[in-house]
Amino acid sequence: MSTTATSATTAATPPEAPQDEPQWVPLTVGAIAAVALVVAAAAVGVKSALLAGLGLALGLTLFHSRFGFTSAWRQLVSVGQTSGVRAHLLMLGAASILFAPILAGGVTFFGAEPEGNVSPIGLGLVVGAVLFGIGMQLGGACASGTLFAVGGGNTLLVVTLFFFVCGSVLGALHLPMWMSDAITLGSFSLAEDTGLGYFGALVVQLAVLGAIGFVATRWARRHNAPPAGRPPTSRGLWRVLRGSWSLWVGALLLAVLNAAVLLTRGSPWGITSAFVLWGSKALQALGVDVASWPYWQGERAASLAGPVLADSTSVLNFGIIVGALVASAASGAFVLAKRLPRKVVLAAMIGGLLMGYGARLAYGCNIGAYFSGIASFSLHGWAWGLLALAGTWIGLKLRPLFGLGVPKTTDSVC
Repeated sequence: MSTTATSATTAATPPEAPQDEPQWVPLTVGAIAAVALVVAAAAVGVKSALLAGLGLALGLTLFHSRFGFTSAWRQLVSVGQTSGVRAHLLMLGAASILFAPILAGGVTFFGAEPEGNVSPIGLGLVVGAVLFGIGMQLGGACASGTLFAVGGGNTLLVVTLFFFVCGSVLGALHLPMWMSDAITLGSFSLAEDTGLGYFGALVVQLAVLGAIGFVATRWARRHNAPPAGRPPTSRGLWRVLRGSWSLWVGALLLAVLNAAVLLTRGSPWGITSAFVLWGSKALQALGVDVASWPYWQGERAASLAGPVLADSTSVLNFGIIVGALVASAASGAFVLAKRLPRKVVLAAMIGGLLMGYGARLAYGCNIGAYFSGIASFSLHGWAWGLLALAGTWIGLKLRPLFGLGVPKTTDSVC
């Protein structure tokens, strides 16, 4: 998964390749699937239908902007290219600005009290986020990247997704031993646990994000990193439907869409809790008594007992896959790989397992923990990002063992 943006270096930016013609068969399938998803979600309720629409919009945005977390951190750690990370900072700052009044005002579209993703800090976070960072680099994508790549026809990421689900279920099974008071310090909100309030915390957070952005810009200039590659794109107004879009456009749209998810369901965007549900339901169909697991007690029991489309995170995930299918087919970029090297498939399997297991231990992935966590003013989100970066460094050391490349300063693009 690659990210695109204007390079912060003096290196020449490669020209954009011409766009292929739309692929009408997958585009038709995607359009039918999009309508079917919204109709099926509407049978559950208006809220579910709105979430299906937001999922479709997320898929379109992720694919058109090629908004990457895995590639952005790989480029940062390997060659010092910070265009992707600076897009993250813009996204986090915009989302923080939108989240602050929502969380402070306590008002949502359907009357629920909005709750940010503020999670505990403990050993599970340390182990889980590092494992997730390693898994991203081996599996080829993060949680959001896996979904939109699957929608775009990336066969390898189907393998990653399957083992992502398997790792999530295993993590749910083991979660109780990672939640003991002896290894968990509890959660900490920069807004509620400091006396700053949401608007005071917003000022502090924006200042920190700005400082990181300044350092990131200087870092890229110092390393003279190769520019990030650009995918094919249409010109003029057609670029809206058959992009690629600039990273900053993707960053702002993702922030707006995450705030819309918060307003719609009362909690921010997340991904991996649905993977646990999917895997647990599959095991349940095979006769495994997953309902007796501690993970599925209390409020979660209703999700396991109900239909998949009653789970809001599942609806969002399905929307991302279908939205990316529509976007990729409209752009002529829907491609199914026919031959996959064994080592690369093995890396996808290991990476998916590590990401799934790590996400459960760390209370979320690059979306639920990092993006939505920081936007919710959770210290956990900041810690998750730093620890996942450490895992990225380890993952880059392991990639060559599986025949996977690592960007070099001598590359024309990274």
